[in-house]
Amino acid sequence: MPSMQQHFAVLARYNAWAVDCLLDAVAELPEADYRRDLGLFFKSIHGTLNHLLVGEHLLWFRRFDEGVSAPMALDAEAEPDRARLDARLREGAARWLPLIQGWPAERFEGVLSYTTTRGEPLALPFAATLTHVFNHGTHHRGQVTAALTALGRPCPVLDLARLLQEQARTS
Repeated sequence: MPSMQQHFAVLARYNAWAVDCLLDAVAELPEADYRRDLGLFFKSIHGTLNHLLVGEHLLWFRRFDEGVSAPMALDAEAEPDRARLDARLREGAARWLPLIQGWPAERFEGVLSYTTTRGEPLALPFAATLTHVFNHGTHHRGQVTAALTALGRPCPVLDLARLLQEQARTS
């Protein structure tokens, strides 16, 4: 049975792969479609990708890596430039795997203590909260793939099983 660290390493690899696949598809969109209000929670594809940058990288990564929370709104436009947002999302996704691999096994059994964006101290189960981070990314990538489909654009298959199949073929 794989360890918790191995399990989360798989999720980190999946997250980086899924981000790459999604951003490759989004890159084909004209600017007007990319920024159009499509009725998503964060309105546009750009708004949703910005939320992923804020949530996954500027808030959660820092909580896990440094134990701090930036005072930032979840709908903040942290990166208005499309190309830089793409690069920051790819780079941010790639940072999770080395972080996870650097933790001792017992870390996954502990708690994550941090301060919320409202300044309140909070402690949550470490492994369940890390699961939330990857689940949250999957949720919003699904919103973007639905938007791509509604725009009549091809969207990538982002199933974890697809990545596992690709890895099995190449190993």
